[in-house]
Amino acid sequence: MQKTGVFILIRDGIIEALAIVILFACLLRCLQYLLQSHIKKVQAFWLAAMLIFFAVIRRELNYLPDLFVSSDFLLLNYPYDWWEDGILTMVYAMTVGLLTYARHYLWSILRQVPFSLYFTVSALILLEYMGENNIIIPEALGVIVEELSETVIYVIALSYLWRLSLNDHNRQAKKIQPVPLLNGSG
Repeated sequence: MQKTGVFILIRDGIIEALAIVILFACLLRCLQYLLQSHIKKVQAFWLAAMLIFFAVIRRELNYLPDLFVSSDFLLLNYPYDWWEDGILTMVYAMTVGLLTYARHYLWSILRQVPFSLYFTVSALILLEYMGENNIIIPEALGVIVEELSETVIYVIALSYLWRLSLNDHNRQAKKIQPVPLLNGSG
């Protein structure tokens, strides 16, 4: 009986709480980079990064609306889920727009990420998916594997953000000149 209680505590409490703390640290690091940047496209990139971490934090805290919002909640005749989906859709659209605007800076960041890091994160995503859907991994262990895989991905993101040299990327962003459009004169 105690094993079940410990399992629930580990599954729903400790690992997930650590993941949320790490995600907030990532969000704050992106805010720091946003405030340090003086180039509009670089600021757009870091704002998009903050929106991504906001969306991930929202996904990790998906149980909070069930605790705080009643099932019969209506605002202007629309339920909470409708409002939440609408706001998250706007966040996703803004993120795509900001990343498109800052695409040169995005590519300069992505090019400098070691291939092994892409491979490691991909393997962890696969392991997380297998744990969540009980593929090869038993259900009791799958939840822990899923949460640990997510947490390790968040630790990798935080460590990468922490070691990122913003000055190097800002210098590269200044070198990137937009290609002028032809004005029909030649």
